[in-house]
Amino acid sequence: MLERLKQFKTFITEVRSEIKKVTFPTRDEVIATTLVVLVASFVFAFFLFGADILIVRGYQFIVEVAT
Repeated sequence: MLERLKQFKTFITEVRSEIKKVTFPTRDEVIATTLVVLVASFVFAFFLFGADILIVRGYQFIVEVAT
């Protein structure tokens, strides 16, 4: 039991040491990366929308030609 307590104390000490090394992004960095994610999401959404329309029209064309 005493060994477990020592291990836990060592663990907590190491966690505190690692937490001191953590850096958080600034507000400007968060805003910039959020904008990049939003723009990329819209670009991919429009691309997939266009690809979906092409696939549907291609399928419709094939069905019309085959019948």
